[in-house]
Amino acid sequence: MSPVWPPSTTAASAALNDAHAIRRAGRDVLSLALIESRNVLLHALAEHETPARLKRALQAGLFQEHWICGHVQRGRGEACDAHAPRLAGIERRVASWADPASPPPPSGLARAYLAEVLEIVLDLLSGTPDDDAALYFYRRALQQEDRLVERLLAEPRAGVLRHAGAAPPLWWPAQRAFTMGSAPLAPDGGPAGLVPQGERWAHALALPEFEIDARTVNWGQFVEFAEDGGYDRRELWSEAGWAWRNSPSTGAGPGAGSGDSRRAPAAVEQLGAGAVLWRSGDGKLRRVGLMAPVQGLTRHEAEAWCAWAGRRLPLEPEWECAALAGPRRGFAWGDVLEWVAGSARPWPEAGPAPPAEIDPLPLVPGRGGAQRFGVLRGAGQATPARWHHPRARRFASTGDSAARAGFRSCAL
Repeated sequence: MSPVWPPSTTAASAALNDAHAIRRAGRDVLSLALIESRNVLLHALAEHETPARLKRALQAGLFQEHWICGHVQRGRGEACDAHAPRLAGIERRVASWADPASPPPPSGLARAYLAEVLEIVLDLLSGTPDDDAALYFYRRALQQEDRLVERLLAEPRAGVLRHAGAAPPLWWPAQRAFTMGSAPLAPDGGPAGLVPQGERWAHALALPEFEIDARTVNWGQFVEFAEDGGYDRRELWSEAGWAWRNSPSTGAGPGAGSGDSRRAPAAVEQLGAGAVLWRSGDGKLRRVGLMAPVQGLTRHEAEAWCAWAGRRLPLEPEWECAALAGPRRGFAWGDVLEWVAGSARPWPEAGPAPPAEIDPLPLVPGRGGAQRFGVLRGAGQATPARWHHPRARRFASTGDSAARAGFRSCAL
């Protein structure tokens, strides 16, 4: 399938794809970006429209109406009362549309609603001051809609990834004070703009020397693990991973459907004999190249592969260090989200989640609850370029394969 994100042809469109600049985008760039994101969302929906995908697309309008159109304190940004009363909406049936159990509206009505909400948002944006507080919810709206687009694009395209060439691992020397996370100020001294909760705040830490893969693990490497009995060797799995491996699966194929235990990633129909057959979100069966990055794995599977290969998952500081300085040395990222080691935890003095946070830290009551949630770094092939930020973090259950994540490894 051809990409639907339009190529950059002007200085303005180039600014739309800058992962650092978009967080500080002003009115003009935000207007262009919101229009572009909506066009791509509708295009992706038209390619493969189902009730579930239509409901997902509607979330763009619901979010914008809640946080912008009806939010009288939107101009206060993060300092607003997130629970303040809202103005009446433009569509009385919105509450039922937001209910996951209710059916979506007719396609034409849904598209008309999305168009009307965006028109109001752009009109309000045109009169908004160019400062961080006033633009906060518009930047969040762009991030949220781009995330919806990412999911709509990734579903039918899952399994269809670029083939990556082989490259030797990269070695990094020890650092006494590596800066992790994002600072409240930009390098020029101005406000940093939009800073997600997971990146708050910049802090220095000692980073020992490490060796990290230049490329993510590919299907050919993962097939070797499976054919060597990787799914049946208890010594390769953590306690939680072995429990996951033995849990009943659903669907069809070795990855999901035996009803007994797992033998492959969830969407994989065949894994072995030099072939990988993947069931995409549109129901089609696709043959995946062995040099393509693995995707759709849980962190349990990534950890088991690392144990089999005599390696380990990268620590977050290692991954971030390599992503910041490594591209010129051959460190490639951006085809798949990547599992890293460690639990979903806040950085020092992160504070509570700001309103409309897209990637909040998981609330995990009970001792050790955070261990059930891992961290994803990087970006996927369907992620818009403007969100390919080297410090970005996402969070998911360690047994979740829905993120379509892959991984790379480090030397022990």
